This record gives sequence, structure tokens and C-alpha cells, in this order.
Amino acid sequence: MKTLVTGATGRIGSRLVPRLLQAGEDVRVLARDAGRAEALRGRGAELALGDLRDARALDRAVAGVEVVIHLGASFRGAAEEEIVEVNRAGTDALARAALAAGVRRFVFASTNLVYGPGSGRPAREDDRPTPAGAYPASKAAAEEHLRALHRSHGLDLRIVRLAFVYGDGDPHLAESLRWAGSWPTHKRLHMVHHADVAQALIRAARAGGVDGETFNAADDAPVTALELHRLNGAPVPVEAAGRTLDDPWEGIVDTTKIRKVLGFRPVHPTVHAAADAGAL
Repeated sequence: MKTLVTGATGRIGSRLVPRLLQAGEDVRVLARDAGRAEALRGRGAELALGDLRDARALDRAVAGVEVVIHLGASFRGAAEEEIVEVNRAGTDALARAALAAGVRRFVFASTNLVYGPGSGRPAREDDRPTPAGAYPASKAAAEEHLRALHRSHGLDLRIVRLAFVYGDGDPHLAESLRWAGSWPTHKRLHMVHHADVAQALIRAARAGGVDGETFNAADDAPVTALELHRLNGAPVPVEAAGRTLDDPWEGIVDTTKIRKVLGFRPVHPTVHAAADAGAL
């Protein structure tokens, strides 16, 4: 089964593709930079050179493919116009190209940031998204475009909403202090290790009877700002303990569905377990 992975040279893709290849999958990667993709080619991946905003490149990328795992996105630091163009319009264009090419399954990596605050409990997949910010809003809009294609054209869609991704040498864990540094010590961050991102995406791609479904992917125990500082060897701001926590459930998701439907069980159920395994 040939699988196309977009965003393959990014933080998630560069860790997912080797796992797919190790599992014996036939993998094609869509990348803008051949040099950055060379390591994946060396491992056995086929390269399709191009951009999500290039219709011809998308047609070439999806030709002969059975599954698309769409990771490609414009993220923090990019201009809002680019974020919208890549994440919303680029996703729609890729899905339409996949439909035209007869791709069987389309897996979209989204984010738990689409939920926003205010649910008063862990967010469930059937909650109405209330995203705040260009990136979460673009992901929520892309989800809606994909669902429309699922309803109107039969796109076999699976959406996986990822928690804060870390591990395998990803600097994201250290970068968490950009936000956690201003949090109360007891505010929590829900996380998911790269090994479990791969597990969730692969299970979503392989499962039958789940077209049109959305799944939260996260580990078993959200980590506090206090723990994030300690994991990063950083001092805890003395004023952090007195800061107000307005919404203790913001960013926390319910993983019942992915466990029940896809059989997902985290390889690294907590960040501390990943640390003990030397997997940070």
C-alpha cells in the first residue's frame, strides 16, 4: 500500500516516515526541498518535489497512492495570510487531487488547539471548536473543508487531533517554556510523544469503517507547568504559584474514542515514562 506523507521533512514527518518504512510501508514524501528530504530518500522513501500550493505538484504526488497522511502545514512565526493559504486552501487542494486520483484514505493531522477554552471538562471530538488564533482557526477551517468533501464526494477522511507533540530529540519540549513560563504552576499541558503520534496516524490510516471520524490523540497524564520547568532544568518563577488559573480544562482532551475504536494505547503514557526510557 503506497502512502503519501506531506510535511515529511517537518518535526512530525521526519519521525513518522522512518517508522512507516521500518514497518514495511511503501512511502512517497512531498517536500519543497530535495536536500532536506535526502535523509528520507536514503532510508527508502520516494520523493515528490513540490508545494501544497502547486496543483501540478499535487497531481504528481497523489498519482498511484492509496493513502495520504497530510502533515504539511504553516505554523507559528508565519504570516497569517500564509497560514490560511497553506493550511486551509492547500489542504482542500490536496484532498481534491486525492479524490481525482482515486486515493482510498485521507488522514489529516489536526490539533487539539481547535477546541479552545470553556468546556469545563476534557474536550471530546463532538464538541464544537472555538479556536483562538490563526493557526488553530486554519486547522478548524481545513477540517470543515474536508468534511464537506467527505459528505459531497465520498472522501474517506480520518482526522487526528494531536496534543502537544514532543520526544525523539524534538526541541518542542524546551519550547514549551515560551508559554509555561507565564502560567500558574498548576496549569496543565496535554502531550503526546512522537512514537504515539505515529501510532495514532497509522492506526487511523489502516482502520476500516471509520471514514469521516475524528480522534483525539494524547497521552494518559497531562503535565503541569511546574513539571515542565523541572523537566527542562529551568527555575520556576517565584510568582507562578500565585497566578490565577481561569480554566483548568483548557487544552485537555478526552481520549476514550481513540482507545475504544482504534485500540490506541500510548507507548509513553506520560512524559516521565518517556524520560525514564531515554526517549525525550
